[in-house]
Amino acid sequence: MRSPDAAERALPEGGARPSARPPRVLTWQGVDPTTLESVRLLVGDTRLRASGRVIAAGAPGQEPYSASFEASVDKSETAGRLLLRTTTADKERQISLSRTEDGMWLVDHGSTSNRDAFAGAVAVDVAGAVTFASLPIRRLGLHRAPGEAEIPVVAVTMPELEVALVTQSYRTVSVDGAGAVIAVTRGETTVEVAVDVDGIVLDFPGVSRRV
Repeated sequence: MRSPDAAERALPEGGARPSARPPRVLTWQGVDPTTLESVRLLVGDTRLRASGRVIAAGAPGQEPYSASFEASVDKSETAGRLLLRTTTADKERQISLSRTEDGMWLVDHGSTSNRDAFAGAVAVDVAGAVTFASLPIRRLGLHRAPGEAEIPVVAVTMPELEVALVTQSYRTVSVDGAGAVIAVTRGETTVEVAVDVDGIVLDFPGVSRRV
């Protein structure tokens, strides 16, 4: 298996980077809890910029919240930035994560900050926001040609905005002219995620589906 850094930078054999597309506004409806996610996306080459909002209804043992985010992935594929804010009935939180070209992450909660390499992780996964599920798939090129990789991922919870390092595996199940199906594994759970030709999530079973 390729190393995470090599895997995340590689293009599939014979593959060409897709041309830039006009900005799009996409919406997903989620379950457990019921959520609505809307995002303005600008995708093309290795660059992705996203500005969006998530609204989550309450569920047993879960508090309702709203969240807004701004995210960008640099064309070099080594640097990126995420600004995320969440609001619940009794608390507002925010976090900024920035990855520099030297491979270090700056995690800033406003009152506290720290630097961490997170085992070389490049991708960020934000719980309840499927926009971020697309980032590793696009970077690995799994929506363009069959492949697989196991990579470290910086995982952020919502609404708490707690940060942890996790390991996730990605494997292309199928690719066609309409997009691809990617098997995503974390721990003992594997889900087959459908994406469009740009690698953007169409259906993440049990989590959210584009409407």
